[in-house]
Amino acid sequence: MSETNFKAFKTMVNLYNIPASVLEVHKNPDGTCGDVIMYAINSLMERSYQNLFSAEGENKQVEGKPYYENMPREPKFEHLCFRCAWNRQRAHTYVDTTMVYGYWTEDILFPLDPPEQPESDDVAYCLFMYTLNKEMDTGKLSQVSPEIASFVIKTCLTLRNEEDFYSKMEIVARDIRTYLDAFSCCMMTVTPDLYKFDVICESVRDNAKNLKEIFANIPYEIVETWEGLVAETNCVIIKDENDMQFYEQKSPEWVESLLDNDVKSLVLVPFVHQNAIIGYLYITNFDTIQISKMKETVELVSFFLSSEVANHMIMERLEYLSNVDMLTGVYNRNSMNVMVDELSTKLKLNPRPFSVAFCDLNGLKSINDNEGHENGDQLLKDAAKVLKEVFVGDKIYRAGGDEFTIISTHGTEQDFIKKIADLKQKACDPNWLYFAVGYYHDPSEGNLRLAMRYADERMYNDKDAYYEAHPEKRR
Repeated sequence: MSETNFKAFKTMVNLYNIPASVLEVHKNPDGTCGDVIMYAINSLMERSYQNLFSAEGENKQVEGKPYYENMPREPKFEHLCFRCAWNRQRAHTYVDTTMVYGYWTEDILFPLDPPEQPESDDVAYCLFMYTLNKEMDTGKLSQVSPEIASFVIKTCLTLRNEEDFYSKMEIVARDIRTYLDAFSCCMMTVTPDLYKFDVICESVRDNAKNLKEIFANIPYEIVETWEGLVAETNCVIIKDENDMQFYEQKSPEWVESLLDNDVKSLVLVPFVHQNAIIGYLYITNFDTIQISKMKETVELVSFFLSSEVANHMIMERLEYLSNVDMLTGVYNRNSMNVMVDELSTKLKLNPRPFSVAFCDLNGLKSINDNEGHENGDQLLKDAAKVLKEVFVGDKIYRAGGDEFTIISTHGTEQDFIKKIADLKQKACDPNWLYFAVGYYHDPSEGNLRLAMRYADERMYNDKDAYYEAHPEKRR
């Protein structure tokens, strides 16, 4: 270490009233970024690092050490430092790192010339400073180039002007892919409590691949690993083989899937709502020469997309709650009433064949009274499960406490009769699951309510026959 360079840099960083450090950036023989050393730091940087990365009572050595000894290694940060120190490019970023550190982070980097020529020609220097904000500073967020600002504004206008959620997200995905000269761009939502993820939109150059089909073959466990990856950074960027190898150590199965699909570069940005990841922006094979523009663009755009995706998921959840019976997972009485009103009108105007069935769960009251409501609830769940297995593609409703209704608008009468027979075979245990069933097929009249009345009458006839055979089950 040159004593002259260290003293000069130490004096310089001590002049700043924010955390500041001179970084010594090494270059590998192959021209890639090597170690990044915290060469000289001020007391504010020392204190900040201890608060963020040291356990209580621990005092880590920061100065003179590689940065990754005190924080998670970050290829994106190393690229930024290398570009600044070796390519003489200044950098200023303001990003959401609340999931990582609990703060928004403003990073500032300037290239530096040492007073004295270094002993080795594989090192260069840059000044690194940062500020932390608990809340987003909109003034700092808006300090972007006119080109990027114009694209972000265009994206926001698309999100506001298009009415259909999926249509506008398709447009935004296409615009992002085109702007970043990427091969593909898609967005997805994740629902950890249901252990699933869904691709909500995609754009692929020349429609060369179907991303939904590709992701359909990727298990949720791989997507689940992404949360750990973005917990160490605000987004994952893979720009070359070195980055690919870095992430291969953390998520080998994911990287294997990338290589299988010819992915050479990638950016993965989380959509965050109330400190929880609700989805991701996923971009592959972009122009790595424009990595700075890409990084700044996706970080800004994802901020607005997160709100849009969150609103969509909330509305979907509300719609689900208003239309689905939470115990059984089939549609509820409210949904059935709406469906009957709408379908009745359509059938009157354009009659077509349809079938209706009423399925009443015999013995539910007896189980509730004798075995407890917990067992009664389990019986209802088992009943719904069997109905969903039998009436695939049909609308299934829980019309009342122990009554289910099925409305089918496709298939022949014989198809529906076969389903009824399958149901009778699967639900024939008088000590547990046994349906009283009444059904009616309308070939041409189009009178849904009359068909439902006939089915209901037949169901009660079937129920009477059941209780005659099993009087001990009568309510």
